Amino acid sequence: MFLGEDLLVWLVLAIGGAMAVGNLMAIIRPPVEKIEESDLAKAPLVRSIVFIVVGIVASIWAIASLISG
Repeated sequence: MFLGEDLLVWLVLAIGGAMAVGNLMAIIRPPVEKIEESDLAKAPLVRSIVFIVVGIVASIWAIASLISG
């Protein structure tokens, strides 16, 4: 298979990790200034927490799949 047998698992790990870290950083350190008029002052807390949890679950699933073989 092109790029290995575990390509999907690696992609889930990358996307899950990026989702978790990106939303966590949006909560911890919101942007200093607005670039566009439609930009929010800070990230919506509930939506960000849900995305963090989904990203962590996806990352844990991917790591478990890589370890188990």
